[in-house]
Amino acid sequence: MAVITAIATAVPDLDFEKDYRRWAIGRLGESREAKLYERMAQRSGIEHRWSVLGEEDARLDEGLGFYGNGAPSTSARMAIYARAAPDLALRAIASLPELGRPTHIVVASCTGFVAPGIDQIIALRLGLGSDVERVLIGFMGCYAAVTALRTARHIVRSQPGARVLVVTVELSSLHHQEEMDLEPLLMGAQFGDGAAAAIVTHNAPGLVLGEGISAALEDSEGLITWRIGDTGFHMKLSGEVPGRIAAALADPAVRARITGGVPPEEIAAWAVHAGGRSILDAVEKGLHLPPAALDASREVLRMCGNMSSSTLMFALNRIMRGRPASGVALAFGPGLAMEGFRFGWQDADKRDAA
Repeated sequence: MAVITAIATAVPDLDFEKDYRRWAIGRLGESREAKLYERMAQRSGIEHRWSVLGEEDARLDEGLGFYGNGAPSTSARMAIYARAAPDLALRAIASLPELGRPTHIVVASCTGFVAPGIDQIIALRLGLGSDVERVLIGFMGCYAAVTALRTARHIVRSQPGARVLVVTVELSSLHHQEEMDLEPLLMGAQFGDGAAAAIVTHNAPGLVLGEGISAALEDSEGLITWRIGDTGFHMKLSGEVPGRIAAALADPAVRARITGGVPPEEIAAWAVHAGGRSILDAVEKGLHLPPAALDASREVLRMCGNMSSSTLMFALNRIMRGRPASGVALAFGPGLAMEGFRFGWQDADKRDAA
């Protein structure tokens, strides 16, 4: 049995949400699009987003927003990633109540590349032995945390003595673009930076990782895409995504796969990737969930925005505090694909009895 015994999270120091809004509205000028952007930003459910960039790099002190003197190259952005991603990941790891001696490290990070990998950098800076086994999951997007946790589950179930450190770290703010059109500005208004760390081990008190869930929507390959350009990673997010998700989740067969045949309203906790208010609304509608079911995810969206793979970990961290008897974790990403798993709480006395 694989169990998450602890989760810790971290965000950078710079809250850039208000400055980004001011910058985006300024770029759209006195136009209908500017008024539309302002209305949509107010309805987004996002109050804070965080960036590893300092005010000098972001030019926020000049009121110019991100990259006020022009869009930096991909190599310049990756230089920041190589420095800042390990620092933020280690901040999350340092907040774990007990790290112990990990036998494995599984790292998910989709917003940058560096070699030696961030997994090696983290292991070295933690002083772990050279024999620690490492897995690096990259460029999977918002559902990469699910893949990382399921990988840890497979490791623990095959090696009961394993202690797996799972890390997600995303620096989405490195990829803001200087485009002046409404659509990319709205998409940029969703994303921020964040990191999370978790310990997964065998048969301990905590959140039991259950069966995995995977599904790819038919004819949806172009709805969420990433490509590496000369000025960072360019993402396309179709406005069709929320509707397609709601329609898919309304299918009784899909719903049964997600819940294991249990009526959704009987599931105690839902950890859903907070990709945006419209995504959470689509899940609530498609599964016919009560209004409070996604409170943890909506709070993460409010406080941090969409942090790609780290977002789901933030939601799970909040949900763990309530020790839910049953739960489902879901995330959506490129494909359009859905990844998830079922979970439940295990107390110490039940563990000892087992």
